[in-house]
Amino acid sequence: MVLTGAGISAESGVPTFRDADGLWEGYHVEDVATPEAYDRDPATVLKFYDERRASLAGVVPNPAHEALARLEAAVGEELLVVTQNIDDLHERGGLQRVVHMHGELLKAWCTSCDQRHPWTGTLVDRPACPGCGSTALRPDVVWFGEIPYEMDRIIDALTDAEIFVSIGTSGAVYPAAGFVQHARRHGARATELNLEPSEGSFFFHDSRHGKAGELVPAWVDELLGS
Repeated sequence: MVLTGAGISAESGVPTFRDADGLWEGYHVEDVATPEAYDRDPATVLKFYDERRASLAGVVPNPAHEALARLEAAVGEELLVVTQNIDDLHERGGLQRVVHMHGELLKAWCTSCDQRHPWTGTLVDRPACPGCGSTALRPDVVWFGEIPYEMDRIIDALTDAEIFVSIGTSGAVYPAAGFVQHARRHGARATELNLEPSEGSFFFHDSRHGKAGELVPAWVDELLGS
């Protein structure tokens, strides 16, 4: 199992909340990424994610995304990639099986009929839900304080994994920060590939530091070669 975080997409030019003192494009996390922010000022939140969705057209996958697709092509269902990222760079890089535990920018969730829909346009103008016609669409993104998606599937994968690799993660946000401990308790070999040591580096058997675009292709070559 491979867990990817903001660091793998940052090399493609996708900004993160950790780029500048907890700001993301000039916004504080509590202003755009919590249910309370949405209840308080939905227009600001919807505008923020509309801008993020539009910005995806200006970024492309990097060698780290492509290397994971190469690994999947070689080992098939033996690999599961779980990402904390809400962009589509893994898919555009060639991955077929990705679990987006924090949701996807290119989907909208109708809180009226509970349906998810592919979405490339804006939400701030309150368009009608394609399913039920209500104007209750919001970004299909897991905000702080909400439960990540597919946790049962993720826990099963961590329990069964022989190898656990964390790429581009801070090790600060739970539950993902605890995945390495769960995997190790069940016998997995744990490797960290990160720009710098994460907050949980000491949990890994092997911690390698540098750019994901260099580390991940080298790790995939090493794994396939062995």
